[in-house]
Amino acid sequence: MSTLALKGPYWVTVRQYRRTLWLAVAAVLVSLSVIGGLRIWDAQTPDQLLQDGYPIPSDENRGFRVLQWAMEYAGGGMILLPLLVGAFVAGPLVAREFESGTYKLSLTQSVSPAAWLRAKLLTTTSAALLAALALTGVFRIGWERAAIFGGAWDPGPYMATGVVLFAYLLAAVAVGALLGLLVRRTLVAMAATGLVMGVVLLVLGAYRWSFLPVKTITGPAGPTLWTPDNGLMMDTGLLTASGARFDRSVCWDEVNRTPGLDGMEDGGMKLFDRCLTRRGATTQYVDYHPWSHFWPTQLIESGILLALAALAAYAAFRVLRARHP
Repeated sequence: MSTLALKGPYWVTVRQYRRTLWLAVAAVLVSLSVIGGLRIWDAQTPDQLLQDGYPIPSDENRGFRVLQWAMEYAGGGMILLPLLVGAFVAGPLVAREFESGTYKLSLTQSVSPAAWLRAKLLTTTSAALLAALALTGVFRIGWERAAIFGGAWDPGPYMATGVVLFAYLLAAVAVGALLGLLVRRTLVAMAATGLVMGVVLLVLGAYRWSFLPVKTITGPAGPTLWTPDNGLMMDTGLLTASGARFDRSVCWDEVNRTPGLDGMEDGGMKLFDRCLTRRGATTQYVDYHPWSHFWPTQLIESGILLALAALAAYAAFRVLRARHP
């Protein structure tokens, strides 16, 4: 037999969860078939050209609309992938072994507790990373077309087109192992891991665009300025002559207090413009993240997750060693 063949607890783990592995393979193949089929359907209708020669999908191209819809759901699925992996590790992979007592059989086969847990985590991590790599490739097949109108900063594409997804998976495996060892009840461990990883996703999602300082551009008040280089707009507003930021609601409150507002054809826009001029708010600003912030943000977030994974994995082995020296 080849030296690359799985042995000992690694072989046992693969045999135990071979149906789950086949399910992951099936998910990748189904995703490839759906996205590939939609790309083929989309290609049946030629693009229309704008006046500057830029091609965009025609209004009759239903394949493109369905592809965009499918990519939105695919992005959501990629966000949920770490929760699924973490719940699987915490529940069926670890907690159920202790809940049913089957771990004792493994420990009688000249396998130390640490080696037993290490085999389970390394096998699961390898399978999860390979599945994520394949799903990322499938996502890119569809995203190359669906991204024609932007959206790379959205949570789904952000997760599926960068390296941060793999860091989330490593954190999910480690957190799932730790909670599975602590709780030792399958459903409770799965729920606890889903809750913890959900909080991690929400917190990092809320603060990821605060890791790096925004850049600011200014221009005359009027139509909102476009962010250069396909940047991510974070805030926009008005500036006074002194450079201080001005709250538009001050002028709207003044307009709303004006008698006879309901009878004005313009809804009070002239009064609003006069208020802005009187207060010197004639310049607008836009805070944004340029495209050059995309990958550094991914690396910073990945670093945070890898630190969490390392701490959780260390704690998991400490708990195991304390309970099964």
